[in-house]
Amino acid sequence: MLNCRTYVSRRRLAACAAMFFAFQAGQSGAQDTSPPPQEVAPEITFTSWTGPYMRSQMLGFVRPFEEETNTRVHVAHYNGGINEIRDQVESANVIWDVVDLTQADSLRACNEGLLEDLSDIDLPEGADGTAARDDFVPGALNDCGVGVIVWATAFAHSKSDFGDNPPSTIEHFFDTKTYPGARAIRNDPSVIMEWALLADGVAREDVYPMLETEDGVERAFDKMDSIRSGLQLWSAGREPVRMLNAGEVAMSMIWATTGATASEEDGADFSVNMDGRVIELDLFGIPKGSRNKEAAIDFIRYASGTQALADMVGYLPNGPTRNSSLALLSEETLAQIPNGPAYEDKAFIRSDAEWWAANHARLEEQFQLWISAGARQGAAGTTR
Repeated sequence: MLNCRTYVSRRRLAACAAMFFAFQAGQSGAQDTSPPPQEVAPEITFTSWTGPYMRSQMLGFVRPFEEETNTRVHVAHYNGGINEIRDQVESANVIWDVVDLTQADSLRACNEGLLEDLSDIDLPEGADGTAARDDFVPGALNDCGVGVIVWATAFAHSKSDFGDNPPSTIEHFFDTKTYPGARAIRNDPSVIMEWALLADGVAREDVYPMLETEDGVERAFDKMDSIRSGLQLWSAGREPVRMLNAGEVAMSMIWATTGATASEEDGADFSVNMDGRVIELDLFGIPKGSRNKEAAIDFIRYASGTQALADMVGYLPNGPTRNSSLALLSEETLAQIPNGPAYEDKAFIRSDAEWWAANHARLEEQFQLWISAGARQGAAGTTR
């Protein structure tokens, strides 16, 4: 063994000590038989809407992504909006990595700086070779989001209440004299305000310009007054299904594909009508400050691929945001998607997501006042 005591000078002693410790380290390394550390598998938290829609995502791409990439996907659910994302970002406590957002919420969150920039995300081309940017439907790509579905809000009616004379147009939703009974709507100003103006005779191209004005907002609320008595509010997609089946309401706003699927379940007592449906998009976004950004981007790339979107839509017939996915759908599924040819003869409106991103806060306040007030005294909240 090396003996540094035989060295006299301080310099030689220091050199000897360095040699000694190097020798010891080499001996230690040679004797280390422990296995190398295992690489930790990536993990992300994916947040979406619950119910049949989440099931379609789980089976369509979440589980396949886990199996193919060895990435663990934790799944959470919420009822929409951007308040929870804002809270996480502003508190520097971001726990969600990918969030399923409506197109309007995607734009709002992006404008507020709450989402990561995805403008240069490298998405796979379509299965038919189409470049990704040309394969997605209009509005499905923005600076912070990648689209996954085209969906719609429609209305459903009780079969027991209207068996011999069912409602058939959006005007009937507001006609409580001919079609009496309580109504249910989502606790949000979007869709119901468009419906109110459509039912009051406003052409669909004039709906949003009309809602820009106080007179237009007042006109919408005046029409909505007809359904105030007994009005029920819902947030989660299965709530209107329960309300209709329990006889709590005679008609309800409902997410079209969720409602269509639920209407075929045992014991269901309602039908879905696609007249007046409002067509929207959902996009995936990454909250600003995600600690798993790269894994989140990989997930979005996978989930928005041609095959993944077709697989998801096969479990719940929303429209895919990629045109190349349509060729992979069965004739039965194509006949059910809300933007498909089966409903071309029904009135519809495409939700203006940019308009809602700019105006949602204003109309949300007035909508909540309308909900809570016994009597309104003005459209500007002077007494959504």
